[in-house]
Amino acid sequence: MEKCLIIGSGPAGYTAAIYASRSGLNPVVYEGPLTGGQLTQTSEIENFPGYPEGVSGQQLMADLRQQAERLGADIRFGIVDHVDFSTDGSKPHHVHIDDGTELDALTIIIATGASAKYLGLDDEKKYAGMGVSACATCDGFFYRKRTVAVVGGGDTACEEAQYLAHLAKKVYLIVRRNVLRASEAMQKKVKEMENIEILWETQTLGLFGEDGVEGAHLVRGKGTDHEELFDIDIDGFFLAIGHHPNTEVFRPAIDVDEQGYIRVQHPTTATNIPGVFAAGDVADPLYRQAISAAGSGCHAAMDAERYLNK
Repeated sequence: MEKCLIIGSGPAGYTAAIYASRSGLNPVVYEGPLTGGQLTQTSEIENFPGYPEGVSGQQLMADLRQQAERLGADIRFGIVDHVDFSTDGSKPHHVHIDDGTELDALTIIIATGASAKYLGLDDEKKYAGMGVSACATCDGFFYRKRTVAVVGGGDTACEEAQYLAHLAKKVYLIVRRNVLRASEAMQKKVKEMENIEILWETQTLGLFGEDGVEGAHLVRGKGTDHEELFDIDIDGFFLAIGHHPNTEVFRPAIDVDEQGYIRVQHPTTATNIPGVFAAGDVADPLYRQAISAAGSGCHAAMDAERYLNK
């Protein structure tokens, strides 16, 4: 019987483990398919407090993991592939791991994160961390006075394009349709910015470059009589077509919103299931930052402790 099981790593999972360990909950952490979470795919992080010279995503996650282990967290490799939640809190929650392990836990903290949606191009993997990014707030700083492209036509894409426009020399907004899906106010702001050029009815075929992204192969009017192939020179390629919260294994028991993000009972991290809490990007469609994920991991551990005390 475990007092606290943490599913997922990353800033939320490891911070929850740090706080749960210090509270005497002896947490067990299952890291999931990607040790350290999505942040390990980011080459350089300059906006996480405590690292004045910046830090790589790999190193930041290694530091958090080491701290959690030093305080007593039992960190294991494995993927949770089935859960049986006690919906009324009358019994422990039962969890099955992909290696056949089964365990019961009085509290569970879900910190499985959200994965950025990609176009499915081989070049996206080839240039990961070398010009391809899914977070302008995280990586835009590295493209000051340079040329970048943003893919997408919704509010997120327009927000990313605006953010980058204040840093970059030029921003291409690659839109598959002939209209933007963003709100009218957001569209107006994007269209009024002089260094944002919208490429309508355009799709990305691939990327090119020697030591990183140097340009993109595009097609305008794909499948029509006026189909046109052309290239643009860019230094960075930003995906802004949405994120996919990793919540499938917890459904339908766990309450999620229209996008699949876990609903929590603000201001706490409690879900609709007694003793189950959610932290980090899996419950955050808005901010998706390492520091905010770490903060919610702290909250989740404190909520779990209070739940047990009751």
